[in-house]
Amino acid sequence: MIVFRHADPRFPFLWESAAQPPGRWHDAGEGPVHYLAETPDGAWAEFLRHEGITDPADLGGIERGIWAIDVPALPRRRPKLPAALLRGGPASYGACRDEARRLRGRGVRGIAAPSAALMPRTASGFRTEGGLRRGPRRRERVFVLFGPRPNLVGWAACTTGRPRDDLLPRVRPLAP
Repeated sequence: MIVFRHADPRFPFLWESAAQPPGRWHDAGEGPVHYLAETPDGAWAEFLRHEGITDPADLGGIERGIWAIDVPALPRRRPKLPAALLRGGPASYGACRDEARRLRGRGVRGIAAPSAALMPRTASGFRTEGGLRRGPRRRERVFVLFGPRPNLVGWAACTTGRPRDDLLPRVRPLAP
């Protein structure tokens, strides 16, 4: 299965050590943990939400890489948390980290969760029918892989790209 990740173009597409800033599903020193989106829009939305970008005028200065990564078997395990925590802001991270620790302690190597960055059930992707048309509404997921993954192969879809302006209304703001 191909999934997507945004990355600073100066660095590899996956973390290789525990020296990774904390995130929703891991705390400092608990990495590497890899956050992968089901779609390129999902990867861009994660970046935009994290950076607090809501104004199209701020998109011009973005230079991020988007990577397409082949993950032979995506995780199916879902965290056992309420939807509000799965999609919440930084105040929900403690509960998410605790759940990730619990799962890792049981030998789970990855999880699938709803995208916190994208508004649920919004039009995703495009199709062509008399020109470019919005794709169907869908729930988008993220996949979180725990631990080093030197076996994964990635392709640079773009090395210094930026998201489209029309993605911003789909991004859920990062509230405290």
